[in-house]
Amino acid sequence: MSPKNHKVRVGISIGDFNGIGPEIIMKSLKDKTITDFFTPVIFGSGKLFTYQKNIFKLNLNFNYINEASQAHGGKLNMVNLVKDNVNVELGVPTEESTRMAIDSLEAATEALMKGDIDVLVTAPINKDEMVKMGFKHAGHTGYFEEKFNKKGLMFLVTEDLKVAVSTHHIPIAQVAENISKEKIKKQIKVLNQTLIEDFNITKPKIAVLGLNPHSGDGGVIGNEEIEIISPAIKELSDNGILAFGPFPADSFFQPNKYKSFDAVLAMYHDQGLAPFKTLAYEEGVNYTAGLPFIRTSPDHGVAYDIAGQNIADEQSFTEAIFTAIKVFKNRLEYKELMDNRMQPRKMAMDNGVDEDLPQDTEG
Repeated sequence: MSPKNHKVRVGISIGDFNGIGPEIIMKSLKDKTITDFFTPVIFGSGKLFTYQKNIFKLNLNFNYINEASQAHGGKLNMVNLVKDNVNVELGVPTEESTRMAIDSLEAATEALMKGDIDVLVTAPINKDEMVKMGFKHAGHTGYFEEKFNKKGLMFLVTEDLKVAVSTHHIPIAQVAENISKEKIKKQIKVLNQTLIEDFNITKPKIAVLGLNPHSGDGGVIGNEEIEIISPAIKELSDNGILAFGPFPADSFFQPNKYKSFDAVLAMYHDQGLAPFKTLAYEEGVNYTAGLPFIRTSPDHGVAYDIAGQNIADEQSFTEAIFTAIKVFKNRLEYKELMDNRMQPRKMAMDNGVDEDLPQDTEG
């Protein structure tokens, strides 16, 4: 598969349809030439999207299919999960909108794991309502970790700013007990590999934030920096990973500081996401790093307060689509590069020669 020529199949889960999910999805796909760049596969309801496209006065035509493997290039494909009428109550979460959010996510994830789509872009969900209906996770990241049996890392990205968070959706009172030297080491390694493989950064520089105010002030305001974070950074630095810190979070996000690094690892959700959303709200993308599959989403929520008003900005969702495509192609190029590097060694070993051993050059 050539990275340049492959038209990526982008799966899209619709989130809570009483929020702005369908609106930002359709606005991101409204350009008639969009299918020249990728093949969209929406997991939703034809009747729902027909109803909402009329509200937003969007001229879109969908190709209705029963499963993702039937998707056609050059068309806006809709896996029609629900063929009956759908009750829409814009601005209000309902049992019906929550159930479809779960069904859409599960169907899209199954298609991703089967290889019927290449990447998945998820529209915003209502986590509280989904948990009430039996969904076991406080967000997408935990769901994908369970499905793929691999730890993921919440990673917010733009072209110029990339911020990961060590702990995800947990109470602030539980943050300190959920960080450890080994966990931070693993996360920095994931972040380093993600920057190399998914974002084409050859030798990434990673900044690590402290947990406490002023990074603990030498132990006066906490010992996590001394006992956990600094030792993790040192061990990785000694092994060639360019990790630095811990930096005080309150002064780090100045352009002359954060722009000196390729990515930042924050210790908890708001420590990383508050400055990220302030600096890059409209173009920010939520990317789950460290997983075998590619999943992105916009960096905002369901926005019930503006649902149905035709004022939702689709830029973050559009960025999520093209970030997923870019990462997919970067991964293919990285795999090709690694395969090409390994080929001479494989040929040498097939001929009984180990290139890592000195060879006898006597005639």
